[in-house]
Amino acid sequence: MTEELTKMVAEARPYAERGKVADYIPALQKSNASDLSVSIFNVNGHDYHAGDYLKKFTLQSISKVIALALVLMDSGPEKVFAKVGMEPTGDSFNSIAKLETMKPSKPLNPMINAGALTVTEMIKGNSSTEKWTRLIEFTAKLTNDETVTYNASVAQSEFDTAFLNRSLCYFLKQHGIITGDVEELMDLYTKQCAIEMNCSELARIGAVFAMDGCDPLTGKQTIPKDIARICKTYMVTCGMYNASGEFAMKVGIPAKSGVSGGIMGAVPNRCGIGIFGPALDHKGNSIAGLKLLEMMSNRYGFSIF
Repeated sequence: MTEELTKMVAEARPYAERGKVADYIPALQKSNASDLSVSIFNVNGHDYHAGDYLKKFTLQSISKVIALALVLMDSGPEKVFAKVGMEPTGDSFNSIAKLETMKPSKPLNPMINAGALTVTEMIKGNSSTEKWTRLIEFTAKLTNDETVTYNASVAQSEFDTAFLNRSLCYFLKQHGIITGDVEELMDLYTKQCAIEMNCSELARIGAVFAMDGCDPLTGKQTIPKDIARICKTYMVTCGMYNASGEFAMKVGIPAKSGVSGGIMGAVPNRCGIGIFGPALDHKGNSIAGLKLLEMMSNRYGFSIF
């Protein structure tokens, strides 16, 4: 499989020329637009790679899935869904439009920024530091790597320029969805988005979700089955921003992207996938990464539909 993946990466890489790296977070502009790498972690414990798969990148919106799983474990679906909905938006991930027209004014789902900020505030802890410690320890548990941390310079860059996210927070605070200090939440959220890992580690997290929350190596139920199912459902319906419908048609797996160019995939009962390709299309998804996933899905029959 490694040889096949290497060929597919070479075939998909030229698509990066049609995209561009994220520029609204200054630190992400330093990425090499032509990078493309992939890891597949099979649920039997075998893994396969192509490209510079050990190169680290920040999770950005992929972290929303991890935070959602933790908060659902903390508080249960009923409490979480009192504050965030279950529907795709059709709008960009950072849009405020639906908040103004929905009654009640709660985010439509936890994969858009408004919903993710709401979820992150719900992480249990007596302080922002305690919440962060619980989140990063949970992430480390999913990767089986206690050294997982965040990129401080990317987090600071996001914190300094997150004016739209602050606007979302204050709008949500006006309507009682967010209740705490906005600057503390922004500090926690930007650290969350700046959690850093490589394709191999990301694929391992994908494999946990692929196995309904069970770690394929240890056999431990890291995430309860019903919560893993909820997360995967959101990945299908909302995981690729407002391109989720097209992605379901062309690739057809639960997946979540981030504006750093990362994509995490979870093929039920088969494998987890980690991809990094920082050149983005106009909707914020890795343009070469999407093409690579389409090739892989066609070659290996990954689609769940």
